[in-house]
Amino acid sequence: MKDSIVRPCGDPEVQRQFRSALSMFATGVAVITAPRHEGAPIGMTVASFNSVSLDPPLILFSVDRRSLSLADLCAASSYAVNVLEESQQDMSNRFAKANGDKWSWRDAATNPCGEPVLLPDTLATFECEPYAQYDGGDHVIFVGRVMRHRTRSQGRPLIFFGGRYHTLNGVHAASA
Repeated sequence: MKDSIVRPCGDPEVQRQFRSALSMFATGVAVITAPRHEGAPIGMTVASFNSVSLDPPLILFSVDRRSLSLADLCAASSYAVNVLEESQQDMSNRFAKANGDKWSWRDAATNPCGEPVLLPDTLATFECEPYAQYDGGDHVIFVGRVMRHRTRSQGRPLIFFGGRYHTLNGVHAASA
């Protein structure tokens, strides 16, 4: 096992090593979507999605402060967390890009009702209203109150581990 000391010095090599260590925690992949007052909806891939509370039902995710959509997401009156299925790697890649037409595959580029923009065929979708935002260093932590959720009864999650996509090879019956 290789030990590294993390110092808050902004050293790019230390940051790279820290990011590499963090990549050893497998996560699911989700796309955050939200309506925008003008233009195409917001859409961004995240691997930082967690449950927070059952009562009230709260979730969280974090967004890099350099994100081009951060200001619009901070001002959004609603958003959705779309948990991707293992066949949706292309969708994850599309929404992970900073620029480009993320919505060209969709007929309607806007959601005039101001409701969260939902992606098709996801494993689960959590429609949220903003609950809180917190400083998270170079990220902003968003806490959302879940107003509605949908799940599919079939499917397997897209997994991100070690800087690459993975799929589940089997399901274990044990639960926490």
